[in-house]
Amino acid sequence: MSETGTGAADSTERGAVDPLSGGIATAVGSWPGTDPREAANTVLGELAELTHLPELPGRGLGADMIGRVSALLVDMRFDTSTRGYRLAARPGAVSRRARDLLRADLDALEEAWETSGSVGTGRVVKVQATGPLTLAAEVELPGGHRALTDSGALRDLSESLAEGLAQHVAEVGKRLGARVVLQLDEPSLTDVLNGSLRGVSVLNTVRAMPGPEALAVLDGVIEAQSAPVLVHSCAEPPALAFLRRSAAAAVGFDVATIGTRDLDSIGETLDAGKRLVLGLVPTTDPATRTAAQATRSTAAPTPVTWREIAEPGVRLIDRLGFPRTALAESVLVAPACGLAGAPLSWARRALSLANETARAFAEDPESLTFS
Repeated sequence: MSETGTGAADSTERGAVDPLSGGIATAVGSWPGTDPREAANTVLGELAELTHLPELPGRGLGADMIGRVSALLVDMRFDTSTRGYRLAARPGAVSRRARDLLRADLDALEEAWETSGSVGTGRVVKVQATGPLTLAAEVELPGGHRALTDSGALRDLSESLAEGLAQHVAEVGKRLGARVVLQLDEPSLTDVLNGSLRGVSVLNTVRAMPGPEALAVLDGVIEAQSAPVLVHSCAEPPALAFLRRSAAAAVGFDVATIGTRDLDSIGETLDAGKRLVLGLVPTTDPATRTAAQATRSTAAPTPVTWREIAEPGVRLIDRLGFPRTALAESVLVAPACGLAGAPLSWARRALSLANETARAFAEDPESLTFS
């Protein structure tokens, strides 16, 4: 694979049927609580244009981002280790629990989908899974080393993931009668590329993976899918230059983690025809961050408004030199990362703020002004 990858061509080719349209709101994936029915009803009601299958890591083993993948892999399973998960020779309790939880989540979303009258309406649903590079960085081999350190294990794991995701997307589409978008979560991507992952001991290091090699792994999973793929990273900083070269149709990141160094990559990503999923809504209520100041005065913290959420996104597009219409055509609005750690009240408010911001981007972005 060449250094420039195939992302621009793939994004353009898929653009005609790509349900990742700009000017809409979505969420990253994780949600507070342990009730899949409540979660499904909430996100389905709040995210009219790009809802998602909620992830509920609060349920523990097999429900977190890594453990959940055990329910998706083909002919590969996980067991637990003292540090997390490791590849297992045969299905065990972890795999059974992960599959049971995923099945419960799908049943809950299907029930909510039917109850809301969404079947056959052409609504879009997003499913999320850990991307191959983060997965290989976090899952151990039986000997305790990261799967990323073994080229054969990395290949087998990414191929199993690609096949399992294709089956998962097909099942969700069939059960809901919906168009499906796949999100790959790559929070460890920057560490993989920089060689900053720790080995099994202080004397053991994990080499930095060359960009072309990592790109081949990621694109191998993306190109095996029939659905458009969004790659999201909460890393600080996000590997935007790398993701711009990928075959992903869209790239998502926390706007608070970018700097001047990232502007060229963001502009080139838009030029390549990809969509941006801007993490503009904080994962915790900003008003609570000022509680200390509020206790020293008589004024209560001021609730955050959609205008405050929108401002960084608008200023980013202006700074890049793109017309404001890019906000309506190429930008989606989301929380900065997953909402599993947020109070339920803020999680709901975060989706509401994302919706209000996306609506402002879609309806009249030229009129947005800030002091």
